[in-house]
Parts: sequence; structure tokens; C-alpha cells
Amino acid sequence: MKAKINNIGLNVKPPEKVCNDIKCPWHGKLKVRGKIFIGTVVKKYQKTVTIEIPYLKYVPKYERYMRCISKIHSYLPECIDVNIGDKVIAVETRKLSKTKASVVVAKVE
Repeated sequence: MKAKINNIGLNVKPPEKVCNDIKCPWHGKLKVRGKIFIGTVVKKYQKTVTIEIPYLKYVPKYERYMRCISKIHSYLPECIDVNIGDKVIAVETRKLSKTKASVVVAKVE
């Protein structure tokens, strides 16, 4: 019997592993909405990853762009295998803890 996989509304391939995590958008009841973040995993904890997101900011004084980096904490479901240095896609969701308001959806190949 195949495990039920939810449609999260993104054009992303679902993970092959199955989990019983209630906070997983693929196998649980967590809804995703809002912004989509693409970045690199910098730190990995038990169920949390820190993602580094690079972006450009315009500086009017020098009429140039400055490279900036933003870091976000994101929830990591059990069914997604990620290591430090991997590129991932995270999506905004409801507040999961004091610092987490996004969930990792997929690993970019």
C-alpha cells in the first residue's frame, strides 16, 4: 500500500521516504503559504536547519549593489535527508516555534 502524499501546491518532487511527522507538509497536516526561499544549509540540528539566503541590496550613494546574506531557521521533516552545504527549498508556514516559521520542502539537485 502506498503512503498518502499531500499536494502542497508547488512544482517540487515529493520525497521518496515516508514519515509519520505531523509537521511534515508532505505526510502531515502542515499547510504552506507565502514566500519560497532557496538557500544553502549552514547548520543542522535535530529537527532544525539554518539556511543562508544570498541577495543583492541597492546602495543609492554609490549607485551599486551590495551582496548581503540573510539567515533563517527552518523545520526539517524526517523524510528529507539534508547535509551541511546542500541547496534546499524552504517555504513559509505558520509559526512553529519562537524562531521557526518555515519548513524545508525539497533538496535541490
